[in-house]
Amino acid sequence: MSLGRGNPAKRVFLASVICILLVLSVAVAGCAPAAKSPPAAAPAAAPAEAPAAAPAAVTAPPKPANPEIIMASTTSTQDSGLMDVLIPIFQQKTGYSVKPIFVGSGAAMTLGERGEADVLLVHAPDSEVKFMQAGNGVSRLLVMHNDFIIVGPAADPDGIKGMTSALDALKKIAAGTTIFISRGDNSGTDQLEKKLWKTDGITPKGQAWYQETGQGMGATLSIASEKAAYTITDRATFLATQKNLSLVILVQGDPVLLNIYHVIDVNSAKSPRINAVGAKAFVAFMVDPSTQGVIGKFGIDKYGQALFFPDAGKKEADLGSN
Repeated sequence: MSLGRGNPAKRVFLASVICILLVLSVAVAGCAPAAKSPPAAAPAAAPAEAPAAAPAAVTAPPKPANPEIIMASTTSTQDSGLMDVLIPIFQQKTGYSVKPIFVGSGAAMTLGERGEADVLLVHAPDSEVKFMQAGNGVSRLLVMHNDFIIVGPAADPDGIKGMTSALDALKKIAAGTTIFISRGDNSGTDQLEKKLWKTDGITPKGQAWYQETGQGMGATLSIASEKAAYTITDRATFLATQKNLSLVILVQGDPVLLNIYHVIDVNSAKSPRINAVGAKAFVAFMVDPSTQGVIGKFGIDKYGQALFFPDAGKKEADLGSN
C-alpha cells in the first residue's frame, strides 16, 4: 500500500495503523497451534506363530464283535507280574478285554476241556500233549521258558547247596528230616516235582517230611519260608517274591528243571461260548515279535536279569527238552 503525498498527519495515522496491524499479525501467528508432526508409525506386529501341530490321534482298534476273552494261566505269570504288563498291551492293540483266571496249569486245562476258557498259557508239557491229542486245543505254540529251582533255608540242613543234579538233591531231602513243601495242586510245577520223585523211585506222599499246600506258587513259597522248608519253584516267582522270604536258591541249572510255556487256543467245538476269534488274536499276540521283545526284557530293570526267555518260532528240542 502507498501512503501517497497528502496531509502529513494523515500519513502518520496510516503508518501507525499499519504498524499495529503488523504487530497483531505476528502475535496471532505466534499463538497459532504448531503444526502436528505426523503420528509415529505403529511398531510392526510380530509375525503370528503357527499354531502347534495337534498330536496325532491314536486310532483305536475296531471293537471286536465279541470283545471279551477268558484266559486261564498258571499262577507264575501272575505272581511274577508278567501278565500285569502284557494284558494291557494286548487290550490296547486289539480292543479285546481279557478276563484272566490264574490257577495251576492242570486246572487251567480242565477249564479248557469244559469250554470255560478261550485260551490257555500253561507250562505242563506232558499234560499239554494229552490235551491236544484229546482234541481240546486248536494250536499249541511255544512262547517262552525259564527254569525251576530248589530253594530252602540258608542253613541248608540236608546239605544240598550247589548240587548239580536235582534228582540227587531230592534223594538227600527224602533221607533227611527237613520238611519239603509241595504245591500239590496238579500245576506245572507240581507235575514236574512228582515226575522227579517218580524218577528217583521215591513216594513222598504220606511221609512225615512231606507236606502239600494245595495253593499257588506265591503262597507255597511263603509257607516254605515260615517253616524253614525246601520246595521247588519257578525262578520268576521266586525272584519276584524273594524280598519277603527267608529262602535262598540251593540247586539250579539241571536240564531236568527246564520250564517251558505254551499258548493254546481252545477248540470251539468244546462249547458255543468259546470266543475262537479272540483266542486266536491272543495266540498271535503272544508270539508276535514285539511281544516277544517285551517278554525278553521283563524283569531286567528290577531284578538285574530277565525272568523269562522268548522262544516263539523255536522247537522244544532247541531248548534241551526231551
